[in-house]
Amino acid sequence: MTSRIRRLMMLTAMGTIVPTMSAFAQNWPTQPIRIVVPFGAGGVADLTARVVAQRMSQSLGQAVIIDNRPGAGGVVASDVVAKAPPDGYTLLLMSNASAVSANLFKTLPFNVMKDFAPISTLGTFELGLLARSDARFRNASELLAFARANPGKLNIGSINVGSTQHLAAELLKIRANVDLQVVPFNGSPAVLTALRGGQIDAAVEILAPVMAQVTSGALRVLAVTGERRSQALPDAPTMIESGITGYAVTSWNALAAPARTPAPVVARLNREVNAALADAEVVKKLRALYVTPGASSPEQARELLANETTRWGEVITRAGIARQ
Repeated sequence: MTSRIRRLMMLTAMGTIVPTMSAFAQNWPTQPIRIVVPFGAGGVADLTARVVAQRMSQSLGQAVIIDNRPGAGGVVASDVVAKAPPDGYTLLLMSNASAVSANLFKTLPFNVMKDFAPISTLGTFELGLLARSDARFRNASELLAFARANPGKLNIGSINVGSTQHLAAELLKIRANVDLQVVPFNGSPAVLTALRGGQIDAAVEILAPVMAQVTSGALRVLAVTGERRSQALPDAPTMIESGITGYAVTSWNALAAPARTPAPVVARLNREVNAALADAEVVKKLRALYVTPGASSPEQARELLANETTRWGEVITRAGIARQ
């Protein structure tokens, strides 16, 4: 077979594939869409996905179903989507955990950067540095002053090793250059019980689940971890305002499809997410969860994932966290 004939055969094949993909994308969707969420029902990430999914189902004319698959730092859910047909009917709710898992585990059954096609970010939600209302620290600056004066004696609690809360506490230790102990607990309730019982001095936690205790006066927010002050807590300074240069941590969510999902389908999904997040009712519901809505292009979502993977990999290395 001559090279000329081979080229003709390849061009012919491509000519049949492109119209087929175009027709598929034009008719998509013809069945329900599933968003696999790597967290249990009722949390901020799960509720964010449900709010956006409900709006998308209205505009797509198909049900968008939430499939909760918690476990193993998001690996279980990610593996389901990585191995799903690349047809736009199985999506993944990505988060900080997606970026962390690439550095926290020795081996993964998928490649975070190669096996997914990011669609769009959904939003960000803030964390806070918390203390009891009667704590000796009124803000993060006073907490850090105590830590510097008493090396190794300050304890900051967080949830599991490798969580955003845990790595945010480790990053605080690194950026502030202080000798303090980061104490991981198995879940937020255990962290808050230890904090209110005086077993730890402070804690890093997502704001949404602790706001009731903050507004009731049981807990105090010493600082928020984002680049800007929280709309919900305008009097709480940021970590940067507290003297920690370059410290900014927000938790985020995004949607992704399996790699090789047709580009027109990814583009359609991106348009649907952008439309959902521009809806006033969706914005209202997300802000009630202390989530800041924010859509993006697929390229921006991929860049975020790449940057976060690099960033948390460096924190894990500097903190001496062993790979699992």
